[in-house]
Parts: sequence; structure tokens; C-alpha cells
Amino acid sequence: QVQLVESGGGLVQPGGSLTLSCTASGNIFNSSVMGWYRQAPGKQRTSVALITPNGSTTYSYSVKGRFTISRNNARSTVYLQMNNLKSEDTAVYYCSAAGRTGTSPYNYWGQGTQVTVSS
Repeated sequence: QVQLVESGGGLVQPGGSLTLSCTASGNIFNSSVMGWYRQAPGKQRTSVALITPNGSTTYSYSVKGRFTISRNNARSTVYLQMNNLKSEDTAVYYCSAAGRTGTSPYNYWGQGTQVTVSS
């Protein structure tokens, strides 16, 4: 059974930094596109950053240049380094793992971790 467990959220002042971590159980990590998404109150969940199995990355426009996604395949862990945080970054952040086993697609989600940017 696959589980994604996020950690690292919390309260930070504007301009500060946080690093989120997501560790996956099961044998899917190395072949999965790993992603970070976020959902602010009253808004839809949106993509923040993605990283492919070979390390290619994409970012949403709002976080490009401030956030960095990375992965450690040996530890089955994906990270999101967030710098120069703004109040609009406040949201619940979710980790995802997407891919295929044979012809069957999968998309797993973590339980989410709260990030609050406030003075």
C-alpha cells in the first residue's frame, strides 16, 4: 500500500523560508512524477512544482525563482524548499505521486501540511 507523508509545515514570517518533505512508502517512488500542490481556503487545489523521475522540474509562475523542488530516490523523499515566502503562499500543501503500473495509471496524495505566512 502506498502512503505519502508530508512534514515541515508551520508558521513563518513574510520573507522567511521553510522546507517541506514528503516520504513515500511502497515501490513507486523512483518511477513517479512527484509533485507539490497547494490549496488556500475557498480556492481550488493548484500545482506548485513537479519533478520527473530523471529530475526535470516545472514550477508555477507564482513560485518560480523562490521555490525549489528536489528528490532523493534513495530515501523515497521529495522536498520543497520555499524562500522569500509571501502571505499569498499560505495554504495547505499536498504531495502527490503520479505514474503508471503496467497500463494502469495511479495518483496518490498525502494528507497535507499547513503553511501559514504571517507577521
